[in-house]
Amino acid sequence: MNQDNRLNIILSTLEKLYPHPKIALNYSNTFELLVGVILSAQCTDKKVNEVTEKLFKKYKTVDDYAKADFEEFCKDIHSTGFYRNKAKNVIGAAQKVRMEFKGKVPRTMKELLTLPGVARKTANVVLGEAYGVYDGIAVDTHMKRLCKKFGLTGNIDPVKIEQDLMGLIHRDKWPLFAIRLIQYGRDYSPASKVNSNEDPVSQALIKYGR
Repeated sequence: MNQDNRLNIILSTLEKLYPHPKIALNYSNTFELLVGVILSAQCTDKKVNEVTEKLFKKYKTVDDYAKADFEEFCKDIHSTGFYRNKAKNVIGAAQKVRMEFKGKVPRTMKELLTLPGVARKTANVVLGEAYGVYDGIAVDTHMKRLCKKFGLTGNIDPVKIEQDLMGLIHRDKWPLFAIRLIQYGRDYSPASKVNSNEDPVSQALIKYGR
């Protein structure tokens, strides 16, 4: 099977499973989205939503985060894991947004990457979800695992995987592809089943001559 046929099978299967995909994180403004994505590193979106339900009531503005007491903030986000580093990044990002970007989360990849705790995955999610700007494809652990499993890349580095995907997938499909595949990883092909071919995409690839 050539790569175009493989990709078409993967895309069509994902579209049937998730016709109207939405990001799993809850938020009400762009900075809350940024906070949620930072907290989601090595943590489930479900747990992040449990934490941010209280967090977003306690810290309502960028200034609130920028002025937050570090130790208290660590306690607020403790259950998301790696909480000291995450607290440092969220508070640092708030301070930089306040001082250098007039309290507004920046709208470009270059500017977002200057914020503490923000790499390309986080920046891609924020740009696409908040601003409709698609500079790339968010690559998380589900994406890394499944893109290799389905033969879309031979790389393990997230940046190289992203470059491979950008060369394969039409730009207007970038954001929904990421959301769909991430959700697919949770629902059908978690890490514990990485070697299983019982999931719908694997079955479709086998059916059509993988």
